Amino acid sequence: MKNTIIIHTDGGSRGNPGPAAIGVVIRDTDGRVMKSFGKAIGIATNNEAEYQAIVAALQKAKSLIGGKKSKETAVDMRMDSQLAARQLAGKYKIEEERLWPHFIKIWNLKTDFACVSFTHVPREENKDADRMVNQALDGGQDPLF
Repeated sequence: MKNTIIIHTDGGSRGNPGPAAIGVVIRDTDGRVMKSFGKAIGIATNNEAEYQAIVAALQKAKSLIGGKKSKETAVDMRMDSQLAARQLAGKYKIEEERLWPHFIKIWNLKTDFACVSFTHVPREENKDADRMVNQALDGGQDPLF
């Protein structure tokens, strides 16, 4: 695909559930950061935070590139949550009811792009998104930064 963006996402909570945050890093295929952010999301489980990070990433990607161009853009979504990657790729069932609303949002957001793939990456390859999560958690309940 001609237009591709690479998105690293992470979500985490301190306690499960506990204070939670998301982290997102959006890059072009040359590795240039188009946007990165972290956001505290209140009390959530680790899995809920992972899913909320993916929702936020797809929403931000669409707003960055625009609706018309997004239809011609492939999204390579990378995360260190093997569970989320496999659930969203259709390899595992989603048994946690709390994840269904987030799954539906992701499913609907996928239609805004040419295609979206979900790939599990080692934690070392997801350090930037992880850093965004920790900065948001360390900053308390500050809004998006």
